[in-house]
Amino acid sequence: MKVPLTDLRAQYLTIRAEIDPAIQNVIDTSQFVLGAAVSAFEQAFAAAHGVQHCIGVGSGTDALHLALWAQGVGPGDSVVTTPFTFIATAEMISLAGAKPVFVDIDPRTLTMDASRLADLLSSQDRKGGIKAVIPVHLYGCPADMDGILALAGEYRVPVIEDACQAHLARFNGKPVGSFGSAACFSFYPAKNLGAYGEAGAITTQDDALDAKIRQLRDHGQSAKYVHDVPGHNYRMDGIQGAVLGVKMKYLSGWTTRRREIARLYRSRLGGIEELTLPFESPRLEQVYHQFVIRTKVRAGLEKHLSSKGISTALHYPIPLHLQQAYAGLGYKRGDFPVSEMAAEQCISLPLYPEMTGEQIDYVVSAVQQFFR
Repeated sequence: MKVPLTDLRAQYLTIRAEIDPAIQNVIDTSQFVLGAAVSAFEQAFAAAHGVQHCIGVGSGTDALHLALWAQGVGPGDSVVTTPFTFIATAEMISLAGAKPVFVDIDPRTLTMDASRLADLLSSQDRKGGIKAVIPVHLYGCPADMDGILALAGEYRVPVIEDACQAHLARFNGKPVGSFGSAACFSFYPAKNLGAYGEAGAITTQDDALDAKIRQLRDHGQSAKYVHDVPGHNYRMDGIQGAVLGVKMKYLSGWTTRRREIARLYRSRLGGIEELTLPFESPRLEQVYHQFVIRTKVRAGLEKHLSSKGISTALHYPIPLHLQQAYAGLGYKRGDFPVSEMAAEQCISLPLYPEMTGEQIDYVVSAVQQFFR
């Protein structure tokens, strides 16, 4: 049996009757950039995450840069995030002209460790230079927003949520994307809510920030050909808005199914001592963008599952502080031991809403067989 990590075609076939006309409508009306489909999606996504505003943009990477740019982060500033995330989180700090500053992750959730953030913010040599904190809701698991927001408030530093993998996730019953001054989402095709190409969004409760981001994403315009500030082209395509608008109607059900599959994995793999399964608690409503397990024998497990036709992935095998791109920051191996452990041990198993019971059984059986 072949089991892919995700199956985008299987999803498309379940909603084809709605997707195709939605795309055709954009073509018929020639609203290829922004337009009615994008506006309708923005409103639906904002409502689903309990916020006033959603601004559709070209990608999750665009969203991260815009959120920093609109809040005045620039050269000479520092922005705190974790080294265990996709590089776009740190790249956009660099693009804004600022310096990424890393703090290690919690060994249970693999998200920003609030106690480490406290140590960093209280250190004398860091005071005054930090202009934002970006916690990452990694793999669909919310970060400790209570602890992070308390510290950010004490030090008067805005929080920008990297929610690119966490559509509809909740912390203490409240949707991610509604905690910080702004939050950034990705709709890369393989995400829980995926476009048919690149797309992203920013959510915020701040009316003024919403207006500023909308202006910056459209070449700094306040009206057609009236440019108040230098901006950029970070607009969402109309076709992506149409696709996402259709998919929004199914996202809640797909999320429920992801959690059901995760529950099956957890119940059947929980007795294997060599595995660490994703952390859960009443405070964290995960959405399982990835089902990530940890094991010290990852290479062997990866090879075994591949031989059985089961696709896996390593998210992420090299932490950012050890990437050549950030060698200039001066970090070294051992500076962030939890991130380094996760990079060496994490492996993602197949999980997508269209997975069949037979496929789930096959993956579970193959993992059990390896450890036997």
